[in-house]
Amino acid sequence: MRAFFTFIVALLCLGVQGQTKSVSVLGDSYSTFEGFITPKTNYTWYFAKPDQKNTDVTDVTQTWWHRVVTDKGWKLCMNNSFSGSTICNRGYKGEDYTDRSFITRMDNLGCPDIIFIFGATNDSWAGAPIGDYKYEDITSADLYTFRPAMARLLRYVKDRYPSTQIYFLLNDGLKDEIDTSVKTICRHYGVQCIELTGIDKKSGHPSVKGHRQIAEQVERAM
Repeated sequence: MRAFFTFIVALLCLGVQGQTKSVSVLGDSYSTFEGFITPKTNYTWYFAKPDQKNTDVTDVTQTWWHRVVTDKGWKLCMNNSFSGSTICNRGYKGEDYTDRSFITRMDNLGCPDIIFIFGATNDSWAGAPIGDYKYEDITSADLYTFRPAMARLLRYVKDRYPSTQIYFLLNDGLKDEIDTSVKTICRHYGVQCIELTGIDKKSGHPSVKGHRQIAEQVERAM
């Protein structure tokens, strides 16, 4: 009887281990594609019929996240990406980006096994205030600066999704202070930072080749 019980438990464990993992993405334009982002009102950079001057990406299967999910045999839970979004609440021309910031969208990722956060590019490009390293007593005003907002993001995601694997993808070509801040805050919260290098781009965004490079570097890092 005990042997039979042990056999059943082993089968159940194998079944759990063999379950397909689900993936959610929290990102900006680099992770968008028409018809594959939630909410549908989020701004998009990549389209099925794009302006060829801006990008050669024409199919969702060419995107970095679709490549990773397909290569690994996983499934997409949710892609909450918003073109032009910053991690903090301050965006381009000093405008208030609370409606689209990462920290506003971080609680809408479904129930995934893995979360990829791919951001900080627009914070760098927009010249968002860098702020101070701050991990406690973060105020609403602090969230208009990068470092406190980044800390709030990782702290919240780790608490909100405690059994989820979390990865932060760091774009290449960003300001040194953004790079250093991301890596420092990721280390503080024990989040793996995947630092991308040599990504091929068109109009500042990954080309088909660039998306393939991102997928390859993500898979190697994992």
